Amino acid sequence: MKRLLAALLLVPLLDMLFLVFLATQFSWEVLVALVVLTALLGMLFVRAEGRHTMRRVQQALAEGRPPTDELIDGGLLLVAGAFLLTPGLVTDFIGLLFVVPVTRAPIRWVLKKYVITPKLDEKTGGFATGKVYTFGFPNDDAGPNTPDGNANATENTYDLSEDAYDVEFDDSEDDDGK
Repeated sequence: MKRLLAALLLVPLLDMLFLVFLATQFSWEVLVALVVLTALLGMLFVRAEGRHTMRRVQQALAEGRPPTDELIDGGLLLVAGAFLLTPGLVTDFIGLLFVVPVTRAPIRWVLKKYVITPKLDEKTGGFATGKVYTFGFPNDDAGPNTPDGNANATENTYDLSEDAYDVEFDDSEDDDGK
């Protein structure tokens, strides 16, 4: 949480420092025009990519597959829109990274690998992603093939011979119950 707060404070600080640096190089009219132009162009890109993403969602649903990548792209486009509406060139650059499909694909991959999949595994115990234990439970010393690789786990196992599964009937009573 502290890292997220630090990042949220660092981006506007970098934006302000970059704008101050550019203000020493150019006039304020040029600087304001540049900030407004990048925001407008970025919002046009977000709108176009949003329409394209909606078409991909509809196509995925028509094909009968879950539109997971498309929905993540939609969320990234929302974040991109927020960055592009924030005045500043650093936030506009970050927003454009989220808008362009070539740079959005690696961001989506990182989100899926390090945020979405671990959260799903935590909430569902591995059932959502298919990481289900087939022998015992995680960190359970019930068998030699435990996930933690405990070699001494065989101490808690019992070898049941074939005789342990035989059922013996008592034939002392006959069918009449006498």
